[in-house]
Formats: sequence, structure tokens, C-alpha cells
Amino acid sequence: MYRLATVLCLIALACAAPAAAQTPIHRCIGANGSAVFTDQPCAALQATPASRVAASAPAVTATTTPTLCAATLGALRQGVIDAFANHDANRLAGMMLWDGYGRGAAIADIQSLTRLMKQPLLDVTAPDESAPTPAPASSLADPFAMNVDPAPATPARNQLVVHTADSDGNGNPRELRFDIVHQAGCLWLRNAD
Repeated sequence: MYRLATVLCLIALACAAPAAAQTPIHRCIGANGSAVFTDQPCAALQATPASRVAASAPAVTATTTPTLCAATLGALRQGVIDAFANHDANRLAGMMLWDGYGRGAAIADIQSLTRLMKQPLLDVTAPDESAPTPAPASSLADPFAMNVDPAPATPARNQLVVHTADSDGNGNPRELRFDIVHQAGCLWLRNAD
């Protein structure tokens, strides 16, 4: 009986050890207003705990905190502009729907977004605010490949068009098209064909 109790205690300790070894994840808001997830206390990163930011939300201005859920086309457009202004590929990626992506494809696209953020933003064109709510799009094509044929300057009813300077120095702007998708009460970007 003593051996059985000893074995059961050892099994219980073995099961509890991995749970005790896990460090808590701290949700913080960095100095630039972006979300930071870390195993270190927020103060060690000179960041503010997310719970403290949520409690003081009325005092935070819209210019310091990025929009996490764009309710209007104007807010979505401004979020893209802000992401470029801060060279924040993660912010732009946070405005995109990633369903249907494998890990490798998502990592490759985020790396492409990082390279894209190094280029100067020339223009962001969104459809008219009075247009009907965008319909869900099903395209998962790569928006980071350069368009060979120039597309019309006016965006389709449900597309946001981003123009950046091209890195090859030929003077032609690079154009990326993103479908605008309405999901869960927010407007999101999705790779366009």
C-alpha cells in the first residue's frame, strides 16, 4: 500500500511540474501603442499592462492607440496609413484575415509585409464610404507579387488599393490590392487576386 501511495504521489508531481514550469504571459501596450505579449513584466519593457490601458481607455487619444477593429472604411484606410507611418508590418498584418493560411504561407506573407513597409507609401485608395458593406471575399492569392499590367486607378467597390514606391528604382509605383471583408462587425483586409 505504501508503494502505491508513493507511486501515485510521484505521478501527481510529474503531472504538476510542467504546469508549474510555465511562465505567465503578460499582455502589454508598447510605447508606440502596439500590443506586446511577453514572459517579462510590462515594466521591464517600459510598456503599460493592457488591463491598465483598458481601464483608462477614455483618456487615451485615437492618435496614440491603433484601431484594432475598423468599423468604417475611413478607419481601415487610416489604419493602413498609420501602419506605414510606423513601419509596423505586424499592425498591417493585424488588419488582415488569415484564415486558410498555413504557417509557412503566413510567415512568408508577413516577411513580404516587412519588406513592403520599408518602401514609402504613395497613396491608399478606398471605395466611397457610402458604398454598401463589402461582401466576403474568398481569394487567398498572394497580394505581394507585383502587378504586371497597370490596374485602373479607381478601386473596385470592395477593394483597398495601396501604392508604394518600387525598390528597383524604375520609377513605377508598386500597386497592391486587398479585398475588404466585413466579418464580426469589423472591416478586414484579405489578399486580392
